[in-house]
Amino acid sequence: MKVYITEQCITLRSVESMTSYSALQPPFPTMQQIATAPVPGAFPMPQPGMPQPGMPQPGMPQPGMPQPGMPQPGMIQPVIPMVPQGGWSPSNTTCPPGLEYLIVLDHLFIQQKVELFEAFTGWESKNKYVALNIRGETVFYIAEESGCCARLCLGSSRSCEFHLFDVNRREVLRMVRPYRCNSCCCPCCLEELEVYSGNTLLGSVSQNWTLWRPSFSIRDASGETVLIIKGPWFRFCVETLFKVKSADGIHRVGEIKKEWSGMSREFFTDSDNFSISFPLDLDVKIKAVLLGACLLMDFMYFESSGKRN
Repeated sequence: MKVYITEQCITLRSVESMTSYSALQPPFPTMQQIATAPVPGAFPMPQPGMPQPGMPQPGMPQPGMPQPGMPQPGMIQPVIPMVPQGGWSPSNTTCPPGLEYLIVLDHLFIQQKVELFEAFTGWESKNKYVALNIRGETVFYIAEESGCCARLCLGSSRSCEFHLFDVNRREVLRMVRPYRCNSCCCPCCLEELEVYSGNTLLGSVSQNWTLWRPSFSIRDASGETVLIIKGPWFRFCVETLFKVKSADGIHRVGEIKKEWSGMSREFFTDSDNFSISFPLDLDVKIKAVLLGACLLMDFMYFESSGKRN
């Protein structure tokens, strides 16, 4: 019995010593996962000549880099002047009220009404005109405003105003012609006519001093010459042609022609007919100034009391 107890003690002591020994031993290291080769196609290989995402490409604009042909801050850019097309200034999109119909027109016909009282008595009366389109439809009515004494004493050299009305009898233009001496010997007092829309100046017609051939300048609101008008050397023909040219005198862009009105009207009245042609894309304000130039030429060259006498 004693021996058995001793063996049990020895056995228990051996177990205790084994437990303490295993506790003193360091733990075995864990096995790490071994990396394997990637699946084919998981990482595409860059191909030569093909654009790669995220990589700068030659010839493509890069953020923050100056681009050729683009304005750079602090650098002076050259001003490229606009070259007029066809010899006249580019069309202006600003249209005065009431002149919208002129935008789609390139021809106008002006007919002066016959005044019976003037035809029989020879007393100068106020002139009245009608502006027609190419189909013969009335576009504008034009009426002269002047004094009785000015018409009787000054004749065709009188100062006057022209009021242009649309088909609804609404005034859309006002043309002012001051008194001028119609003579080639007075270069300091040449003819002039200004065209207004309300109180806004649209342009003017100014006579150029010449000895023989009539010449006029069509100016815009700033006073810059836009077109010039050259008349014929002689005005004894049945029809009289005034050529409308560019400001440099090279391109012919239109004309103002005095039409034959018939035997009775030509010899017994001062009622005349005119036709005006101009570019379709011409500024509508310059078209209105050309209409005023036609009226001015009528007073200067064809409004004579000699025909009535």
